Parts: sequence; C-alpha cells; structure tokens
Amino acid sequence: MFGMIPFVKAAGRGLGALIKGRKGKETLEKEVKDLGLDTSGVDIHVDEDGAVSVSGEAVSQEMKEKIILAVGNVEGVGGVEDKASSRAGGRESRFHTVVSGDSLSAISKTYYGTWRLYPEIFEANKPMLSDPDKIYPGQVLRIPAIETATS
Repeated sequence: MFGMIPFVKAAGRGLGALIKGRKGKETLEKEVKDLGLDTSGVDIHVDEDGAVSVSGEAVSQEMKEKIILAVGNVEGVGGVEDKASSRAGGRESRFHTVVSGDSLSAISKTYYGTWRLYPEIFEANKPMLSDPDKIYPGQVLRIPAIETATS
C-alpha cells in the first residue's frame, strides 16, 4: 500500500488531545493499545506539525491496515503516511470514506456487487466498529479483498 492514506481531519474519535509531537504519539499509541491491536514491530510517529506515519513491520497486512485505521480515524488526523510492511503477507484492502447516507450494505453493493457481504466489511473493521449500524460520515473503513461467487 505505501503512501499517504487520507482521513477527514474534522471527523473521528475525539480523544481530547492535540495530535502533535510526543503527546500526540502517546495519545495514538494508547488508542491502538486500548483497541487491543498488536503493534509488535510497528512505530507510530507524530511530528510537531501533526503529520502521522506508521512504519516498521506489522505482524500481518490486516493488522497493519487496522493500525492505520485506528490512528487515522481520530479527530485531528488528516492522513497517515504508510511506511510499514508486514511479516505475513495478505491481500491489500481498499479504503472507503463514509459519506452521508452510506450503510455497510450499500458499501458492500458498491465494492462486491451484492449487499449480502456487508458482514465481511463489519468483521474487517473490528474492533474499531462495534455495531454494523454505527458508521459516520468521514470515517474510513477497510474493504477487504475477498473472492465473490459468480453465477
């Protein structure tokens, strides 16, 4: 994936702290830890201007993407520079920024051609999502690469 992944700076989980410098790094690391994500081998960096990057080697592609989403979907983060690799391969996911009126079933229809695969999107975004009906405009979601059955 490597590169900048855009997020909506004004959307996201409000953590009550400016996301800049060392304090921002500590805030984002706590958020990832509180979600129970495995940050082994991964470094989250926040510079004095609030630019966020994720580097190092994650345990898997899925975990790398979840870490990026966890730090990106925080109010005040406008993007995350992906500089990380993963030990265990895996197919890269696409990212979708939620707009007003979106639902997981509508997003599933857009990416997979059927609304029935919305549970795949929900599962791919746990633990950041706790309910498939609780998504909000500006939130960025993982859309996993899956094999869909063809008729």
